[in-house]
Amino acid sequence: MLKSFISHALLTMTTTLAVIDTAYAEAAPAAAGGGFASLVPLLLIMVIFYFLLIRPQQKRVKEHRNMIESLKKGDKIITGGGIYGTITDVKEGFLRVEIADGVRIKVKQDSISSLAD
Repeated sequence: MLKSFISHALLTMTTTLAVIDTAYAEAAPAAAGGGFASLVPLLLIMVIFYFLLIRPQQKRVKEHRNMIESLKKGDKIITGGGIYGTITDVKEGFLRVEIADGVRIKVKQDSISSLAD
């Protein structure tokens, strides 16, 4: 069922692209000479992607890095796997986290997702 849907979608997309390509080929001689003008939409899309996707991601990475560097003994944290705990020891690149009374685990510092409330 899924395979036939995918093949049908690909066939439809190929047909649509062929029609668009034919229409563009017919209109191309009338629009000759616009070298830079044809790059403007591409540049606009790249700028939009930068401000909507790349820049916010870089900001989140920087905030996470600052949070990781500021971790100290006694902080309540949540690991990437969803484990809640309290930091009992901070070593270079690793943390010792108490997740229950007397139960301590060693966690890589980068795997901390956030501070718990």
